[in-house]
Amino acid sequence: MPMKYGMSTLAAHFDDAASLLARLLVAYLFVLEGWSKITGYADNQSYMAQFGVDPRLLPLAIALEFGGGLALAVGLATRPMALAFAAFSLVVALIFHEGADYSEGLEFRKDFAIAGGLFTLAALGGGAWSLDALIARWFMPAPARGQADVVPR
Repeated sequence: MPMKYGMSTLAAHFDDAASLLARLLVAYLFVLEGWSKITGYADNQSYMAQFGVDPRLLPLAIALEFGGGLALAVGLATRPMALAFAAFSLVVALIFHEGADYSEGLEFRKDFAIAGGLFTLAALGGGAWSLDALIARWFMPAPARGQADVVPR
């Protein structure tokens, strides 16, 4: 029985599906964290103050986690959002999770691992199933027929 798709087509679909899944799983984490900061605003301000972080920065954290998480989920500005989240994860690990107990050590390592995955997402982009790709297709039309092989001088 002949294959409907070649291996390169299957690999491309796998890459696109993996990119979508990566975006959704990471976005899920950040959107929920942003929402918990919205619903527990005063508690989060107190928590930040305990670590010497100005509580007036909480709206920025919410905007990044909630709004940026939604943008990452749909693949809008994937590369810059992934870089921002990677940096945010590293800073959060260093400020809030450098404690000596096992739980804090686990949170510290988890934030570093999340940053690693986000750096990969930043390098690879949102994939074909993202708003980034859709926008690129709208604003970067395919070359005219027969013009793809012309080399400008």
